[in-house]
Amino acid sequence: MPPLKQLCLALQFGRFDGAAAHRAALPRHRVARWIRHALAADAEITVRIVGAEEGRQLNGGYRGRDYATNVLTFDYGRAPRVTADLVLCAPIVESEARAQGKRLDAHYAHMLVHGTLHAQGWDHEGSAADADAMEARETQIMQQLGFAAPYA
Repeated sequence: MPPLKQLCLALQFGRFDGAAAHRAALPRHRVARWIRHALAADAEITVRIVGAEEGRQLNGGYRGRDYATNVLTFDYGRAPRVTADLVLCAPIVESEARAQGKRLDAHYAHMLVHGTLHAQGWDHEGSAADADAMEARETQIMQQLGFAAPYA
């Protein structure tokens, strides 16, 4: 495996009920490790963990969808450095983890890898081939990190 890329990481937590449990599941060193495994270039990334209301407002304001989603990626640049914001909605990530029978940290790792790939131009909405390629890459990264395949 090639050496991991450099990452300048800002990790933020919004104010929402249950934030302490999410903060405990996301120590900075683990978040950095998960993101670095998905990077093909050095990066400056801000990760913000938000509650349902902030997630809904952001998804509505930027995507025109009036609901909270698991991860939003704001891609500002890809070369020479990946520059992006990743916004993860804690209640959605927690609900999905529970529904899929996954540990909370495993689903956060997957959503961070997913968002980081989006920040580098990966897409799963353009075509079935794009979706298959992105899912395969996510699976490879998650297994390198010691997690089960996310789509199994």
